[in-house]
Amino acid sequence: MVQSGVRGKGGRPHVRQAGELGWDESLYDRQDDGAQEGSDGPPPKRGDHDGQGGGSGIVHKGRPRRRRRVLRWSATVLAVVILGTAGAGYVYYQHLNNNIKKDDLNIGDAKDRAVAPKPNAAGQMPLNILLIGSDARDTKENQELGGAKDTFGGAPRADVQMLLHVSADRTNMSVVSMPRDTLLQLPKCTDPVSGEVYRATTSLAMTNDSLGRGGPGCSVATWEKLTDIHIDHFIMVDFAGVVSMADAIGGVPVCVDKNIYSHTSSGHGSGLKLKAGTTYVKGTQALQWLRTRYGFEDGSDIARTKAQHQYMGAMVRQLRENATLSNPNKLRKLAETATASLTVDKGLGSVTKLYDLSTELKKVPSNRITLTTMPYDYAGARVVPKPGDAEKLFRLVREDIPLDGKGAKKKTTEATTAPTDSDDKIAVQVQNGTRTSTLAPVSGRAGAVAQILGQDGFTEAKADSSTVLSEEKTLVRYPSADLKGDAQRVAKALGIPASSVEQSTDVSGVTLVVGSDWRSGTTYTAPKEDNKTPTSANILNGATEQCMKVDPAYSW
Repeated sequence: MVQSGVRGKGGRPHVRQAGELGWDESLYDRQDDGAQEGSDGPPPKRGDHDGQGGGSGIVHKGRPRRRRRVLRWSATVLAVVILGTAGAGYVYYQHLNNNIKKDDLNIGDAKDRAVAPKPNAAGQMPLNILLIGSDARDTKENQELGGAKDTFGGAPRADVQMLLHVSADRTNMSVVSMPRDTLLQLPKCTDPVSGEVYRATTSLAMTNDSLGRGGPGCSVATWEKLTDIHIDHFIMVDFAGVVSMADAIGGVPVCVDKNIYSHTSSGHGSGLKLKAGTTYVKGTQALQWLRTRYGFEDGSDIARTKAQHQYMGAMVRQLRENATLSNPNKLRKLAETATASLTVDKGLGSVTKLYDLSTELKKVPSNRITLTTMPYDYAGARVVPKPGDAEKLFRLVREDIPLDGKGAKKKTTEATTAPTDSDDKIAVQVQNGTRTSTLAPVSGRAGAVAQILGQDGFTEAKADSSTVLSEEKTLVRYPSADLKGDAQRVAKALGIPASSVEQSTDVSGVTLVVGSDWRSGTTYTAPKEDNKTPTSANILNGATEQCMKVDPAYSW
């Protein structure tokens, strides 16, 4: 196995444009007497001005070291590089394959893993990719980009985590970001190299700690346990490489509704200084935009996530709408930089496979890309998944339902087929599918529902106690067309809608799977279908151009 950058192996080319700058907010503590490139306003009204200008790269030695988190945007840039440059005419070289590092996809326990989805009616499969931005300070180049010195070589954190869901028919894409401050119970993970076992946490822990528990495969395991969404691949990038990629593509248009200077008299802030309106940012300014908290909206990590989403959408539009990357030299530079910065799962570990992936992503138009944030509630200074809304968002992704509300309407009627025999001669297997990601299966539920069926005249109904599944909806499955009528008859007798009757090669006869929507009671009530994305998910369309709102206290 090729060692991952997570474990401190490998190097990166020196990044001239940003090599003098740090990634922690504390390392942008230079007091800038004028606007940076792209703006030319008066000096800011906030802070103490006792240092060099923002372009000097000088860090004052007398300042105390800060322990603020590093930039959380790596996966954002990686995502848009893949999205935007797909099909742009890369001249790939075989040696690029050797640049790419590989690691195991999922290093959690089997019991915590999500089941892979079934193909749609056309035989197409959705695609789920976890994008990870690592704050690893395990190389000279990454250390030069910043961070408290006493954290160099320490366990990395997954400070950007975005789940990219591409619909089975490739008509739409959903992006779900998880705030880095999210508190979760982390699953058991086993380091594939050292064999070290990280026990499941019994108390809540920061989700970004998952990366340091054996590698990116533990971040994948954490997402699967939380969301019950099967993840096909992961792509991880460190910040040294992403700085190079940001410069290689030539700048991204971003917008603020007021002049902004992200800096406080106590030394906090990214140092971002822009005039109101649109500015093309690259290099240092791109770094600053993607990590700015102080000055955007309420100053929270959620505001930073919104800025990252806007950057992601703008970058996709920029790459798709102009010919910036038609220059072979620029394309070659970007290809070299991108592959040297990546750690991917073994199923994605070649230029050819990455190109194939980018080709799939390219099929989705910008206006069908929906960017969201996991709905959350505050828990002190941290956040936790918002009950109801977070699970609803995850369900929509699991069921491949577009988050923009533009999915095809399901059939309201289903042609019925006559059963092959009378009710008392229809054999029915009843399975318990009441288990969820947070609830244990209801003991004896299959037997209880089999008894209900028997009372309704289906005397051949038997409980299958050997199988416990996880199904959100109660379903009736049948293996072949000749048993469709029997399955429909069972569904009708219990009040199960015809849309919940499906053909499946996973069963050998008519099979009733009692889902988590029928955990108790003798009468099934079909839940009202609500497939609208929760407003708490902070929805942003990939084609939307808008300005970040600036806190007046940070305007100049």
